[in-house]
This record gives sequence, C-alpha cells and structure tokens, in this order.
Amino acid sequence: MEARTSSTLKTSTHTKSNKYLSVKSVSSPKSPNRITGSKSLSDKNKPLGSRTITRKNSLQVSNRREESSYLGTYLLKQTRELLSSKEDPKKALEVGIRAMKAFESSRVQKPNLEYVMCLHIVAALYCSLGQYNEAIPILERSIEIPDVSGGHKNSLAKFAGCMRLGDIYAMLGYVENSILCYTAGLRVQRQVLGVTDPRFGETCRYVAEAHVQALEFDEAKKLCQMALDVHKANDTTASVEAAADHRLMGLVCDAKGEYVAALEHFVSSNIIMSATGQQTDVAAIDVCIGDAYLSLARYDEAVCAYEKALNVFKVIKGDNHPSVALVFVRLAELYHKMGKFRDTKSFCENALLIYENPMPESTSDEIGYGFIEVAGIYESMNEVGVAVKLLKKALKVLGHNEGQLSLIAGVEAQVGVLCYTMGSYSESYDYLKAAVTKLRVVAEKKSGLFGFVLNQMGLACVKMELLDEAADVFAEAKSVLEVEYGGHHPNTIRVCSNLAGTYDAMGRWEDAIEILEYVVGMREEKLGTASSEVDDEKLRLTRLLKDAGRYRSKKDLSLEFLLA
Repeated sequence: MEARTSSTLKTSTHTKSNKYLSVKSVSSPKSPNRITGSKSLSDKNKPLGSRTITRKNSLQVSNRREESSYLGTYLLKQTRELLSSKEDPKKALEVGIRAMKAFESSRVQKPNLEYVMCLHIVAALYCSLGQYNEAIPILERSIEIPDVSGGHKNSLAKFAGCMRLGDIYAMLGYVENSILCYTAGLRVQRQVLGVTDPRFGETCRYVAEAHVQALEFDEAKKLCQMALDVHKANDTTASVEAAADHRLMGLVCDAKGEYVAALEHFVSSNIIMSATGQQTDVAAIDVCIGDAYLSLARYDEAVCAYEKALNVFKVIKGDNHPSVALVFVRLAELYHKMGKFRDTKSFCENALLIYENPMPESTSDEIGYGFIEVAGIYESMNEVGVAVKLLKKALKVLGHNEGQLSLIAGVEAQVGVLCYTMGSYSESYDYLKAAVTKLRVVAEKKSGLFGFVLNQMGLACVKMELLDEAADVFAEAKSVLEVEYGGHHPNTIRVCSNLAGTYDAMGRWEDAIEILEYVVGMREEKLGTASSEVDDEKLRLTRLLKDAGRYRSKKDLSLEFLLA
C-alpha cells in the first residue's frame, strides 16, 4: 500500500443549482346550477345587480394591487434611506422585506425593475448580517424577472443579479457555482455591450480571476486575452487596467508552466505601472518577475528582482509588514533550489518573526498563507515536524471561515499526510476525516483532491485496523478517481490495489481477486510485463488465488504483507 505526500493540495468544487417553484391548487364546491349545463339559465337565476357587484370587486382588487405597488415604492425608498444613513441594518432589512412583500402582492408592471432593485437591496442586507443562505434564493428570484429583450435596464438588472450571486457563492467557497453565475452575467453583458466595451473587459478580468481560483487556467487565459483585446480596440494599452490584465495573464501563464510568456507579461505590467509612479504595485510585480526568473532557473536575476521589491516594501510598508515576509519566503525558496540550506533557514526564520508577531492591520489570510508557504519549504528540507507545527498555526489563524473551507480542508489534509509519514496514525486519521467532512460541504466530491484525501484516510484506517471503514473509504476513492482520471490512471490503480489488499485482510477473497486481476491487467498494459511493480502484483495475486483455493486462515499473515 502506498502513501504519497504533496506540499501543495489544490481544490475545486462541483456544481449545485437550486430551483424555487410554487404550485398552488384551489378547489371549490360544485355549483348547484352545474347540473343544468346551461350558462344562460344560471345567469337568469342570478340576483339583479350581480354583474355590478362583480365589476366592483374587480375594481377593488385592481385598486389594492395598485396601492401595493405604491406602498412597495414608498417602503423601498425608506429602505434605501436607512441603508445610506448606515443605521441599524436589521431595521433596514425589516422595512426592505415589507417592501418586497408589497411588490409581490402587486402585478401592475411586469417586469417590475423596482421590485428587482428591492430584491438586490434585501439580499445585500442579509449578507451584511452574515445570513448568506437567506440571500441566495432572493438573488435567484431577481435573476429570473428581467427580460434582456426588454431593454438596457433589464439587462443591467440581470447582470447585477448574476454577479452578486456569484460573489456570495465565491464567499461561501462554492467556486464552480460562482463561476456559473459570473459566466451568465458576462454573457448578458457581452450581448448588450459588445466585445469592445471597456466594461466588458473589466468583467472578463473579474471572471478570469474566479477561474484562477478554481485552477481552470485555460479558461482564465482566454478571458485575459479578451480583456487585452479590449484595450487594443480602445487604445488603452498603457492604462492601469491594462497593467492589471498583463499581470493576471502572467500569473496564468506561470501556473501553466509557460514561464517565458509569463515573464513578458510581467515586464509589460511593470513598465506601465512604473510610468504611473505607483511604487507599491511595481514592487508587487517585481516579486512576480522574480518568481518567473526562479522558474527559469535564472537565479541571479531572480535575486535582483526580489531584493528590489524588498527594499521598496520596507520603505513604504515597514520592516514587519507581511509583504516583506512574503519576499523573505521567496528568497528562501530560491536559496533552497540553489542548495544553500543555511540561507534558506535564515530567510524562513526572518519571515516567521513577522508572521508570528503580525502588525495590527495584517489580515488572517496573509498570515495563514505565510505559515503554509514556510511549512512547504521546511517539508522540502525533510523537517516534517516543523512543517506540521506551522500548518497547525495556519489552521489556528484561518479559523472556521466558511469562505475558506476548501483552503482549510487542504491544510488539514496536508497535516494528515505528514502525520502519517511520522507514524502518528491516530492524529493523521483525525485530520484527514476533518478534511473529508469539509470537502463534502464545499461540494468537492468529484475532485481529484477528494479522491486523494480519501485514499490517505483509508491508509490511516488500515494502520488503526479499522478495516470496514477503510474498505468503504477506498471504494469511494476508487469511484471518484475513475470519474476524474479514468480507470487507467496510476492514482486510480493505486487505490484499487489498496482496496484489494483491504478486502484480502477482511477475508473477502473473491472481491480482492477480482480487483487485483484488474490491477495486474492495467499495470501490464501501462508498464509492461517486465516491470517490478507488475511482478509484485502478480505475486500477490498468485498467493491470493492459491490461498483462496484451499480456504486458508489469514491470521498468520500481517497487514503489512497483505497491503504491501
């Protein structure tokens, strides 16, 4: 059985959609006159003046609806005034909900954009109170109402609803849901404004950043290029916005391993920002340039870029700012690649002095990410115990923010893997189980990370002799990885081998033989019959077939052999 360590664990999310349907049925008692089947006869039997009464009732209903519309407008105005005065948001929410109900009882105008605005405001107030799940169905309703064929205002309302809903999903960690909303909003904007409007370019960059968060770099690159094309069309290639687009494109190219292209975009961004005199932004881009040089093994140039950024950050932000610590981390990585481990540790220690005693304005994200990056460097130096301590500090700093469940789950999984390598199987199991629980919440069931964490949790279960749970976990990991990578992928085959060993240890020999035969076939197909890995699997299968044929007792064999 194999365990694998990874210094960086990445996550993604699956799509989830909600529909809100309302079906009402009304039943009424049968009319005594129904048996006659004659409309004229029943009309004649009505008392005199009944048509006038019906007309009056209809007029009263119409008046009530019109009054509801006026009431909704009035209450919406009150809500906006309360919102702008920054009074108690609960009071503003109460008035906003009354306005929303007033609009809902009115059917004077379809679609009613005032009602859509009211929904947006109520959703924003729910968000300000941290009640994001209450805001989601309201924004979904606001998206359904506007008709893009009804003019610019309708399109703008639909676009705003899509983007706000996407922001909420992103805040809650549902990255794929947020991208679906952003993409829908971008489609509306493109239809109305066209592909050369600067506002469309801004949205392209915004959606590209969401794709980067989801590690969907191909889509992000397409959107970045569209944003850059907008600048060319409008002759704004020297603008601050163009610099931001070049920087984002550089980050995307760097993530795709296209380091030369990344360097070109970073340099373009740097030149534009230098002309505007924004030194802090220039320093941040210098760090990116250093990263590109580091990836290209151009170490001397990387050192120059990092030191240039370091000097600027120290002057502008102070010696103890997280930006200074970030450059120390980059320098530590650089010297580690150069094999200068004493310098590596020195820069790590400098960074930790800042992260452990942060400035008051430092954010938990900056400090948490800092601990994670330094932990990765210590792990690469085989100082696993130090890495685990730093990752635990990161978890403490990050807390239980719902919008960072994916990140927190990744860190917990990393701690679990490292504890496993240290032989702390019980602690490993606890952290891996916590990671699995969080990944389920943020809709990560189909991701490669989810399959990886399940496999690691299965290994911890085996070490603790929780064989039934191990079998369930390995089986789930197998189904996830088959969908994500396919049955021929080495990760899928590895999990299948672990599952076969677990079934063998449990005495479920027929199940073990079936899976192990599949594993041997896959390994022969991928590695050839002369591979040592194939020989090992064949030996396991031969012994299993022989032992199953004579119904032997498995008590004399250890788990280490069965799960080798």
